[in-house]
Amino acid sequence: MKFTLSWLKEHLETEASLTQVVEALTRVGLEVEGVENPAERLTGFRVARVLTADRHPQADKLQVLSVDTGDGAPLQVVCGAPNARAGLIGVLGLPGATVPANGMQLKVSAIRGVESNGMMCSTRELELGEDHDGIIELPQDAPVGTAFADYAQLGDPVIDVSITPNRQDCMGVRGIARDLAAAGLGTLKPLQVSPVDGEGAGPDVRTEDAGCPAFFAQSVSGVTNGESPEWMRRRLTAIGQKPISTLVDITNYVMIDLGRPLHVYDRATLKGGLVARKATAGEQVLALNGKIYTLDETVTVIADTETVHDIGGIMGGEHSSVQPTTTDVLIECAYFEPETIARTGQKLALTSDARQRFERGVDPAFLEDGLAIATRMVLDLCGGIASGITHAGQPPVATRTIAYDPALAETLGGLAVDRDRQRDILTRLGFTVGDDWQVVIPTWRRDVDGPADLVEEVIRIEGIDNVPSTPLERTPGVARPTATPEQKLERKLRRTAAARGLNEAVTWSFISERDAAVFGGGAWTLANPISEDMKVMRPSLLPGLLAAAERNLKRGATSVRLFELGRRYLADKERLTLGVVLAGSRTPRGWQNGKAQGFTAFEAKAEALALLEAAGAPVANLQVMGEAGGAYHPGQSATLRLGPKTVLAAFGAVHPSVAKAFDLAGDVVAVELYLDALPAKRGTGFMRPAFTPPALQAVTRDFAFLVPEALVAGDLVRTVKGADKALITDARLFDVFVGQGVPEGQKSLAVEITLQPGEKSFTDADIKAVTDKVVAAAAKLGAMLRG
Repeated sequence: MKFTLSWLKEHLETEASLTQVVEALTRVGLEVEGVENPAERLTGFRVARVLTADRHPQADKLQVLSVDTGDGAPLQVVCGAPNARAGLIGVLGLPGATVPANGMQLKVSAIRGVESNGMMCSTRELELGEDHDGIIELPQDAPVGTAFADYAQLGDPVIDVSITPNRQDCMGVRGIARDLAAAGLGTLKPLQVSPVDGEGAGPDVRTEDAGCPAFFAQSVSGVTNGESPEWMRRRLTAIGQKPISTLVDITNYVMIDLGRPLHVYDRATLKGGLVARKATAGEQVLALNGKIYTLDETVTVIADTETVHDIGGIMGGEHSSVQPTTTDVLIECAYFEPETIARTGQKLALTSDARQRFERGVDPAFLEDGLAIATRMVLDLCGGIASGITHAGQPPVATRTIAYDPALAETLGGLAVDRDRQRDILTRLGFTVGDDWQVVIPTWRRDVDGPADLVEEVIRIEGIDNVPSTPLERTPGVARPTATPEQKLERKLRRTAAARGLNEAVTWSFISERDAAVFGGGAWTLANPISEDMKVMRPSLLPGLLAAAERNLKRGATSVRLFELGRRYLADKERLTLGVVLAGSRTPRGWQNGKAQGFTAFEAKAEALALLEAAGAPVANLQVMGEAGGAYHPGQSATLRLGPKTVLAAFGAVHPSVAKAFDLAGDVVAVELYLDALPAKRGTGFMRPAFTPPALQAVTRDFAFLVPEALVAGDLVRTVKGADKALITDARLFDVFVGQGVPEGQKSLAVEITLQPGEKSFTDADIKAVTDKVVAAAAKLGAMLRG
């Protein structure tokens, strides 16, 4: 929301400086985004008169001007504008000035061999309009030598305020002035409303849609739609609104000044009366932004007997827009339900200044006065004769009352405020406070719904900075830990992942339907999503991580190692999950290793095992099994399980079709840890005994087995280790061999076992007994001791 300081003072009687105004706005909760003084950009530009204009000796399209700047001898300036001539009064940029349009700093220079001391400027070069056909022509009485910013009255600071969605009343300059008056910065001026009774009957308008409960209108005949007055154009230009014509500029001015959107129709284009109704499926309208919108039965429109002219409350149509030749107009002042406007704007991906105000909620009691103000401005600036007023429907102006206790300011807001002061604040803000503290809510404050809201009003006006800092009560002694086991687990996993060189990513919990379909589709779809690309609750963490990997690789990253700890949203519940994506190069190219090496499923398995171990999972007991899911490559992926049913992790290479869907090339591997499936730790209540190193040295023995080629090595290691749980403390695979000496269809697996004696050393008989158990256990898997 932008406005100028002088515009604010049209509503606020105050002597406050710009600094005081800005500080007060921030203090009452209206965050100031920035303050800009247009005059500062035009330093070095003066009103100047062209004394002579002669042809350039070296260029037919250039002239050499003698320019009077009102400061001593005339300056010589080379100019190519077709309208440059002797006697013209324009704007001269002196050496050292910076041209706003392109940032070029002017200096004395030679143009085709002739010295030029500055530049005569066009409207576009000063960013005051789009005209670039010639230099600016000022009236003959413009004072030569005056700073152009002063002459054009551009020294009016522009204030940009960020309005939160709940403060619909501050979407107009008057609402902001009301807040500042309540804060003690001045007095709110009374609003001048001069009703126009008009002649004859009002225009034929009606409403048939609950989305537009009230439709007020008045016609004006015989208008002249020329250029709006200079003061209006100056204010609209200062805040970034392009002046178009008097009729259009009036509607924009009233909307920004009073927060009341309006629309003006060219009556010559209308066929019959206007009606606010629901669109029929497939109806189309060419909007003022030049785009054609296809509507459905949920959209509120304003239409005549033949066609749609307006997407109600959002944007008018091109067909009925006023033109320079327009002579008869219909002024619409309607009320649209905020929810209807929000849904329509989102569905059509269409935004406008009117939508921003209607979807927040404009004042439903300001239709009569808003129409009167707009009609009076049309009559004053465009002439014409007004008709009577038509009131179709009724706006929702039911009185709302809240029982308020002034003590809440201290108990709820933390600041003791005198009762009379509270009454004064609320009264200044437009509330009506009864003797029994029954507070009537003004119609423009849709956001106020209970006593807590009134406390907020009192505290923000009194000053949040005045709320004393009060320390919370602390129970004596040492505080007990508050982190839950789940929070501790998440913390440990984050640290472990970071220590392993993974970078944490935080992605949206919402993804597009297309991305969700790649992972089997989502169980939950939002009814009111932020956008179509954020519509489905993610069934997996991988879509967000793969999209992040794709963005990083396309921006020059050669190796991407990402992890995210978050939740998947499945049909039954939310499930805590840790996702990992590795893409790009595992090792860079170099003289030792040659080409860059990509990631394989084994790197994914290593990450899965390391993270599961950090999570406290019994890694030694895990089984590697298939069926990682459709998102993974079927021949390069697996799951880690505790038994055949409890899946703790899926890992492996991402399926080529999934990688293609996310525009990823090369090797991409991923991991998903299903943390909700981890077995719960037993709470014994006893401290484990201190570690005591064994008194006797461990013994190792090696076994080489011939096994079927399809046998998983991990199954053999697990079986061998369990052959004698009392004596065998560890077992590991140290060699795999296929080739000469190994029968076709088999492979050789070499396993090292570690035996730990207890009270006495092993005898040969002890070791042989364990050896026999190992061989017997391996034989159950089809393994045979290799000779």
